[in-house]
Amino acid sequence: MTTEVPRKIILDCDPGHDDAVAMLLAHGNPNIELLAVTTVVGNQTLEKVTNNALIVGTIAGITGIPFAAGCDRPLVRDIQTAGDIHGDTGMDGPQQTQPNIELDPRHAVDLIIELVMSHEPGTITLVPTAGLTNIAMAARKEPRIVERVKEVVLMGGGYHVGNWSPVAEFNIKIDPEAAHIVFNAGWNVVMVGLDLTHQALATDEVVAAIDAVGTKPAKFVMELMDFFAKAYKDNQGFDFPPVHDPCAVAYVIDPSVMTTVKVPVDIELTGTLTLGMTVADFRAPAPADCKTSVAVTLDHAKFWDLVTDALVRIGEVDA
Repeated sequence: MTTEVPRKIILDCDPGHDDAVAMLLAHGNPNIELLAVTTVVGNQTLEKVTNNALIVGTIAGITGIPFAAGCDRPLVRDIQTAGDIHGDTGMDGPQQTQPNIELDPRHAVDLIIELVMSHEPGTITLVPTAGLTNIAMAARKEPRIVERVKEVVLMGGGYHVGNWSPVAEFNIKIDPEAAHIVFNAGWNVVMVGLDLTHQALATDEVVAAIDAVGTKPAKFVMELMDFFAKAYKDNQGFDFPPVHDPCAVAYVIDPSVMTTVKVPVDIELTGTLTLGMTVADFRAPAPADCKTSVAVTLDHAKFWDLVTDALVRIGEVDA
């Protein structure tokens, strides 16, 4: 039996309850080599989400990799945050921990470029679980990263579903120009959107399995899910909260955790009612040169087993 070479990823995020779970999954799974955590304005201001990333890193014992802050506003538009879902801190629920991780002095965009350019081509996957401002800026500042990145596996969009508008998902809608750059850059893009992530519900059974792990990081996830569940019930009527962002990490770990379909996708930039819509063209089979695909169906049990297993592997951490 051959040992799998871990897949190198850069996690670009805006923690965020589900971003926190994505970080824990990436850190705790042996098939992932987490090269860096970068942050961008989104669920809350850049300052808040960056502090949250450092808190999660501290709780999970993520050491030896850089944490870097990136863009503090979208490329063109005014800042929008999601306090109604994530609270005033961006990660309401758990008691605020004092992080013990120093922020890397480099700008996230520069760090992304440095890492991609210093590794062998085709070895780094970018996993953005936030607005795409940092990724778009990196592709514009150093276009050579496009041909060197293995693929971009993003949580965002939805080919039939929206949440920040009837047809647009939050991560895309807050910076649609950045999304347009990323989707049209010429690299392979896997869109893990709401059609898929709304299947990743943290049911009572899921929460019980996480609770049974019994460690401080698992307790932290329990506290996250408690707040997240109430917020989703109050704001969007979900009986159980959809935990979006770790779905993108799970795809990189094991693509069989979901089915995907190749389809052309582009971003609506000018529609009065449809700004930020990820427009997927299913009218005909995707052309041979199609670089975009969308996630369709999730293996719910396999996905949550990955999350629980990562928490078990992380174990107890002296934070």
